[in-house]
Amino acid sequence: MVAGSDEFEVCCHIDYAVRAWPSVTEGPFDPRRFEEGFRAAMRSLADSGRALEMNTRRLWPWIPQWWTEEGGRAITFGSDAHVPDAVADNFPEAVAMVEFFGFRPGRCAEDFWTR
Repeated sequence: MVAGSDEFEVCCHIDYAVRAWPSVTEGPFDPRRFEEGFRAAMRSLADSGRALEMNTRRLWPWIPQWWTEEGGRAITFGSDAHVPDAVADNFPEAVAMVEFFGFRPGRCAEDFWTR
């Protein structure tokens, strides 16, 4: 997808498949079981200069950590809000998390956060 298209600037929901994780039969999701796949996707995205969305619905620190380690330079935020009251949920926590990994806001509110 990354190599075959230049139609997008931001990869959203890199953890989308986790929504269908069979926790009843497999137990809690452990991203380390799929680390190389996630890292390969992140590496391709980083090499292409694209940004990764930090979805604030699930704040997993492995996402910005691995993104940083794979060379990711830009992050955006999304709350995955499906109702008005959920807009901007967990943004302060998400900001603190990405700042820990060296990301800083751009000049304008809508700019990517970069490191």
